[in-house]
Amino acid sequence: MTKEEVHKWEFAPRFRRNSFGWKSQPAIARIKEAVAEIKKTTRRDQLLGAEGAVLFLEKISPALDHVDSSSGAIGTAVNNAIDTLAPIISKATAPPALRQRWLERLWEAVQEDAMPYIELLPEHWGDICHTAAIASYWADELIGTLRMAWSRDRDPGGYFKGTSACLSALFTAGRYEEIMELLELAPYQMWHYRRWGVKALFAMGHKEAALQYAEESHGLNESPSLIAAACEEILLSEGLADEAYRGYAILANRKTTNLATFRAIAQKYPHKSARDILEDLAESTPGQEGKWFAAARSAGLLAEALELVDNSPCDPKTLTTAVRDMAETDPDFAVEAGMAALKWLARGYGYEITGADVWSAYLGLTKAAENAGRKDETMERVRVLLEKEGDSFVSSILGRTLGQSRR
Repeated sequence: MTKEEVHKWEFAPRFRRNSFGWKSQPAIARIKEAVAEIKKTTRRDQLLGAEGAVLFLEKISPALDHVDSSSGAIGTAVNNAIDTLAPIISKATAPPALRQRWLERLWEAVQEDAMPYIELLPEHWGDICHTAAIASYWADELIGTLRMAWSRDRDPGGYFKGTSACLSALFTAGRYEEIMELLELAPYQMWHYRRWGVKALFAMGHKEAALQYAEESHGLNESPSLIAAACEEILLSEGLADEAYRGYAILANRKTTNLATFRAIAQKYPHKSARDILEDLAESTPGQEGKWFAAARSAGLLAEALELVDNSPCDPKTLTTAVRDMAETDPDFAVEAGMAALKWLARGYGYEITGADVWSAYLGLTKAAENAGRKDETMERVRVLLEKEGDSFVSSILGRTLGQSRR
């Protein structure tokens, strides 16, 4: 009896076909619980953890069949699960026969994935194969169908789910030239597939050719950041950090926030000073330099942070947060940040701004000014600012308070 037959996975009965109805949040919660259970098991038994990962990937798509996926949240949850679980399967020390059974089960799941939910799993196929021999076997299994799908006589509407799996397996098998030959047959120039050509060229020692191949992959629907990240990885692996930074760092490391972008670049390029990175980032967004205020502040570049928001807008709520956080520790900085917050509020910047946001900025500024021993001076600066900006939302809220201050 195998470990899989003996072990009772808590997640397994929760992932029956159509078990979640149409609501996505319960499904997302169960996915996270399942991944956590598999990770916990893997820490004490890698083989058992891998078997649990295979079982989960078999069950996930049928279980989500009727879930509302319009928001994209459920797709993101599944993709994150695949990114976590595929390495667990890849790294497990399993007999070749067992690994082959895993791959056959996963391939059947990919073929039955109608939505599709696990369409990113084939990207990991070569790694899951684990050895060049097994990868080569799967490449042989898939390459004929891929050649047919990419032939001139193909069905224009045809799609082969094994394309990425084939390219990934060929790469793990070290069959780099076959990757390049296949990509020449591709009917469309897609980075999703051409990235394997970049990897193959680099693996063969052709750095410049790999970079050129990547640069030639830009197209209307391609992500410049993904292409830049591939080029950056090549240069960094060759120890060419300065060249990687100049050519690709900013585009390759764009995150959901500017602060996260700054931190990602600073971590990847420790030889670059925070000031230099900040200057380069600000220059990359002309007219929007103020958006890097939080990054400058996090790096301790306070003078630079204030300079950024002097002539370029920044989210007033970000500035107000800085006022609140530093009213005690650096009240002079907080005063200037508070003045900037009121200025950009008066000019109409900010998202879903209410009177409470104006009062929060003003009261924080007042507290900082008191701590700095600059209250009278600061209140006069506020009055001058609002007179200069003319009638504004901020003036209508603070006008009476400032009028009373004059008497």
